[in-house]
Amino acid sequence: MKTVHTVSDLREAVDAYRQQGKRIALVPTMGNLHAGHLALVHDARERADIVITSIFVNPLQFGPNEDLDSYPRTLAEDQNRLADAGNDLVFAPSAREVYPNGIEYHTHVTVPAITELHCGASRPGHFTGVATVVTILFNMVRPDLAIFGEKDFQQLAVIRKLTRDLCLPIEIIGMPTFRESDGLAMSSRNNYLTDAERHKAIRLYEMLCETAERIKEGRRDFSTLSNEAIKTLDQEGFHPDYFNIVNSDSLEPAAYDDHNITILGAAWLGRTRLIDNVSLRLDPETD
Repeated sequence: MKTVHTVSDLREAVDAYRQQGKRIALVPTMGNLHAGHLALVHDARERADIVITSIFVNPLQFGPNEDLDSYPRTLAEDQNRLADAGNDLVFAPSAREVYPNGIEYHTHVTVPAITELHCGASRPGHFTGVATVVTILFNMVRPDLAIFGEKDFQQLAVIRKLTRDLCLPIEIIGMPTFRESDGLAMSSRNNYLTDAERHKAIRLYEMLCETAERIKEGRRDFSTLSNEAIKTLDQEGFHPDYFNIVNSDSLEPAAYDDHNITILGAAWLGRTRLIDNVSLRLDPETD
């Protein structure tokens, strides 16, 4: 497996793959890789001839009081894990390589409407950072397909929209959330949890599942269900950010007759912000 740090070296490698007629998959990451990331690489391996994983902690998607400086950077360990997973090329650029004139002077990509909801409401500018860096990576790597985890459900929706709107010839694939044995969604930020918090963290996923069951049983008072979940999480020591029941496609609040529904949840536990989601499809004939 090869690692490159510059766009010129990346393009030289990609051009060689293209000349060989290879199909290229991109797995964008911020590093500190866990089994969920490696599952994306394994899936990419099944879909393409060449798998490129990018490792870049993107400063543009971190707010002023967020964990940019403390975000774990583990390139050597990540390289070993990726080599074992069958990855072909690691692209690990510096911030200067991605934003040569500084982020304040760089062109930004803004996806309207959908980025103003949920995580976008509590993290202003976050999805502009995501959309900008993903567009840059797409143009640097020029992949045939790119794979993202569904844990970041809103992020995936944003990337799908920008790819459609900008007519980018890239297939976007979402992979189911990879979970720990007790159901907790895998995340690099789980390392911030204390032992006691780690034991409690599963309650967010459990609350999402419990709410999904109530909807399957026939409840459609979505606002009340959301408020009940927020109250329960608050009582159990979380600081809920949001708990929203939405249409899976638009991410707007779910309507009574919607059949594709996603429940999005975000909550702080200590200094760790957890996000997760559960999707369900309701049978219109039995609804």
